[in-house]
Amino acid sequence: MSLLLQVSDTHFGTERTGVVEDLVALCAARKPDVLVLSGDITQRARRGQYEAAARFWERMRAPARLVIPGNHDIALFDVFSRIFHPYRLQRRWFGQDLEPVVDTPAMLVLGVNTTRRYRHKHGEVSKDQIERVASRLRAAAPGQLRVVVTHQPVDVPGPGDANNLLRGHAEAVPAWVDAGVDVVMGGHIHLPFIRPLSERFPGLARRAWCVQAGTAVSHRVRGNVPNSVNFIEHDPEGGRAFAERWDHGEGGGFAPVLRVELDLDRPSG
Repeated sequence: MSLLLQVSDTHFGTERTGVVEDLVALCAARKPDVLVLSGDITQRARRGQYEAAARFWERMRAPARLVIPGNHDIALFDVFSRIFHPYRLQRRWFGQDLEPVVDTPAMLVLGVNTTRRYRHKHGEVSKDQIERVASRLRAAAPGQLRVVVTHQPVDVPGPGDANNLLRGHAEAVPAWVDAGVDVVMGGHIHLPFIRPLSERFPGLARRAWCVQAGTAVSHRVRGNVPNSVNFIEHDPEGGRAFAERWDHGEGGGFAPVLRVELDLDRPSG
């Protein structure tokens, strides 16, 4: 069994120290094979916030790790930095590659940078990105769970969040599903949910899933939704996968609150 831990929207600069410690402890206890940080690492893309986030990420141990930026990870008020080197601090603390790939025998995880320096909040995926990701998905090994990670969501649970949908999602999702994606995961809206992509895209060629994360450690929670993270378990030999949501409790610690089997749609031959 291979295990992926998704952490999102940490918003360092607004973090809850106790929740940070509990998440580090959870990671140490469950020992994921893959760690994903799906954007909005910092609150305002400031040096001290990146430094704190990097110290946290160094404590989150896993054989493979993947980090993509969110819209909060580009400076908002420092206009010079935003225009001329929007990812300088991101690259300094989290690596040069803004679209990293994790390729293991059990999982293929593809990061997509959906931020743009000319957008304050909304995300965007280009035609070139759509095709590049689709091409890589088509080259995946038969037993791999195929995951695409964006920051802004390709699905939302209600009309109130429709404005937060990733620009280009209507073109990206059918292309990626046709190319073999099993899961598209993201963050941004601080609202965790797990559901089939067919609920928003009824004409898809295959079954695939949307796995959205809440905010992992920030006090910027949404309504009564607590801090949360997601796990994905995959058994490449048995061909089964499960997504779990773990919430932080008032008394401390993370605990599982939802487990969904991801009905994988694989060719029979």
